[in-house]
Amino acid sequence: MKSKRRPYAEQRPQDLGGGVWSVPVPIPGNPLGYTLVYALESPRGPVLVDAGWNHPDAWEALSGGLAALGLDVTAVSGVVVTHFHPDHAGLAGQVRDVSGAWIAMHENDAALVRLMTAYAAGEHDRFQADMLRRAGADPAEAGRSMGERPTPPAAPDRELRDGDLVDLPGRKLRAVHTPGHTPGHICLHLEDADRLFTGDHVLPDITPHVGIYPFDRDDVDPLGDFLESLTRVGELGPLAALPAHEWIFPDVAARAAQIRHHHEEKLDRLLALLAERPDPPTIWEVAAMMTWNRPWDALSPVLRSMAAGEAAAHLRTLEARGRIRRLSGVDPVRFQALDS
Repeated sequence: MKSKRRPYAEQRPQDLGGGVWSVPVPIPGNPLGYTLVYALESPRGPVLVDAGWNHPDAWEALSGGLAALGLDVTAVSGVVVTHFHPDHAGLAGQVRDVSGAWIAMHENDAALVRLMTAYAAGEHDRFQADMLRRAGADPAEAGRSMGERPTPPAAPDRELRDGDLVDLPGRKLRAVHTPGHTPGHICLHLEDADRLFTGDHVLPDITPHVGIYPFDRDDVDPLGDFLESLTRVGELGPLAALPAHEWIFPDVAARAAQIRHHHEEKLDRLLALLAERPDPPTIWEVAAMMTWNRPWDALSPVLRSMAAGEAAAHLRTLEARGRIRRLSGVDPVRFQALDS
């Protein structure tokens, strides 16, 4: 099936009706191309859902796109961020600077922003190097796979919890906690219009990255959380989905079910691969065994690191379900299938 995805150059700001607008904001150098920022009408000034990447071209697109729709970025009253990633939260601080708007995000992601702000560059490098070593990457590859320390987004003024209503007078915009892609990811249910702003949680053609960091943590289960969140979103019914990437689509429940099925099949394939292995593999070896959108040898070092994070999340879910175990006292960590 041919993808409906269009390049950023073909995107335009749109009036979606019912006091909702969308503005495509470019992500320089990223294959996703752009973030769809949404504006919602409010008597105090528009409220934005996400803000886009912190880059001059992105700022020009956001402010100019709002102007093309008859909206003024200096009149924005609030920015509610679906999650802390830079293509969503990056420009929130600049919007606040020019408008005095509040910034809101879920309390779990707000805690991560505080942690990132306090984390020195040297600590970040040591953290990554040790994480990659414990996953089984050889030292040379570990050095190449270390990504740059991300710049923390602006700290929020308001923290949301599941079920909270966003400050949007005259409308009902409710936060739905959907952890997985990040611990504090939220979807936003516009209850008076049967619309769901899905952020990265439910996208029409691709699935979001769900990783675990550090790779060998055994006290969290982000993929398990993600699958539960998909079930919860599905229970909201066939709402119109307004995602942060790609395109708007109907029936978020149907797409959520497809994504759950995709991951369950991936878990089944991984369990079969582990059962066939004569020796328990490392996380890095598991990542190399799995199927990605390109062959393992064609992945860049940084993409291999992301793949390892996703492999680790799938391993952790299988472990939480009692289908595999991690060997004790082994460094790097290794996993073994259990008899069913």
